Amino acid sequence: MKSKLILSVLFLGALFSLHAQDANAIVRASRNRIKADTVSTRSRMVIQAKDGTTTERLIDNYSKDGPNGARSIIIFLQPASIAGSRFLTMENKNGPDDRWIFMPNLGKVRRMAASEGSGSFMGTDFSYDDIASTSRNADLDTHTLLKEENLSATPCYVIQSIPKDSAYQYSKIIQWIAKDTSIVMKLELYDKRNTLVKTVEMSGIKTIQDKLTVTITKMTTHAAGTSTTITNEIVKYNDPVPEGVFTTAYLETGKVSR
Repeated sequence: MKSKLILSVLFLGALFSLHAQDANAIVRASRNRIKADTVSTRSRMVIQAKDGTTTERLIDNYSKDGPNGARSIIIFLQPASIAGSRFLTMENKNGPDDRWIFMPNLGKVRRMAASEGSGSFMGTDFSYDDIASTSRNADLDTHTLLKEENLSATPCYVIQSIPKDSAYQYSKIIQWIAKDTSIVMKLELYDKRNTLVKTVEMSGIKTIQDKLTVTITKMTTHAAGTSTTITNEIVKYNDPVPEGVFTTAYLETGKVSR
């Protein structure tokens, strides 16, 4: 009986290890799905309040790989009240991302602390951490394959990701990743009390420059009854983006230094 118990424990351990490896590989494949040196988008954000009223914002986003990871800048074009606001994220392989924000009404660039990651991004349902999550290093979380199931007729892997850093705003993230395309179709975000606080849904998948591209991302905040939908109206891969765009000087002036 003892030998059978030992064998069972060893088998379960090996099975868990295999699933952990599979989950890591699946998440990495989803993060590295699109091969491009740069990504340029123009997007419309629709913020829906609890009473159903909506406000819109128009933004440009430029992303580019760098020596320490991805760099990304978001530029607000409309409405006039926040036009010219810019947000820069620079990924660090060995630590938290560096983030800076410029708002015309303040007239200066401000570096953001890591503790501000859970704050609302410019009044939307997305937090600053959420905005940077698409380039989040897979090694920052422990991934476990929970099951396989269909989501709107799409066969998916369902993976639980638990942040290794206990200071991160979410206790766990459940993600549905399409088995055939490695596209993340849905995310559930849980707070420190293990309560589902937000759901992210991806749709509007199109082929752009031979790359399957998600063009609609909707974030819903359950307790507030609000949502923010980002629709990519223009997407360009490998379009030239000057290095000077990813600097605090560009944040402040909106111009690339020569």
